[in-house]
Amino acid sequence: MSERTAIRPVGVVVALASEAKVLTPQNAQPDRITQLADGSSLCLSGMGPAAARRAAHALADAGATALAVFGVAGALDTRLRSGSLCCPERILDEHGHAYAVDSAWHARLQQQLALTRRPLHANGSLLSVQTPLLTTADKATAHARFAAFAVDMESAAVAEAAHERKLPFVVLRAIVDEAGDTIPAALNNSVDAWGRPRALRLFAAFCRHPSVLTELPRLYSRMQHATQALRAAAEAAGPALAWPS
Repeated sequence: MSERTAIRPVGVVVALASEAKVLTPQNAQPDRITQLADGSSLCLSGMGPAAARRAAHALADAGATALAVFGVAGALDTRLRSGSLCCPERILDEHGHAYAVDSAWHARLQQQLALTRRPLHANGSLLSVQTPLLTTADKATAHARFAAFAVDMESAAVAEAAHERKLPFVVLRAIVDEAGDTIPAALNNSVDAWGRPRALRLFAAFCRHPSVLTELPRLYSRMQHATQALRAAAEAAGPALAWPS
């Protein structure tokens, strides 16, 4: 990410290529800054805190005056359903750090998201973890320990970068897998860092674990619900995600 592109004002971190497509028709490239229609910008980071941290700092270096995280998350609270929108008040990490989002931005985003008429969870915390929580037991343990309603892998890293750079930040997620869903490890290991299928690994997973095939319709449906919710959110909030400046 050595390129320096003048941007304003919001820099949006997305981990997955499918998430980037919700915000722009352009073919966003990994670890590159892509201009959005309203003058804001997006960086396709790939999954995980280290990648998200690099993307956040790259956006700030390029001139972003506010940072956002956009994409999907997993539910920890059993009341959250796939396709629900999440705009948390605070972000937690596994080490006990907590980061409050910008209150004015959060309030404005919440108002805009209400226009979607989709289930919206705007109070409470989102937990960021180093590795994905794939089983119902892992999700239940995390929920009991942190009392967070959802989980991702990037938001705490972006929140930390925003804190270091003294920039406001906010998080907008849509729930993909529910608390009662288990994601087969074989499938999780068959995508790259940007969520794109690895054909050979996917074929090997089907050969070694034929039962994985039975999970695909459910998981595909979950992702469809989440993507539709993200599109509705983006239409309501705009590419800058309702930044109130």
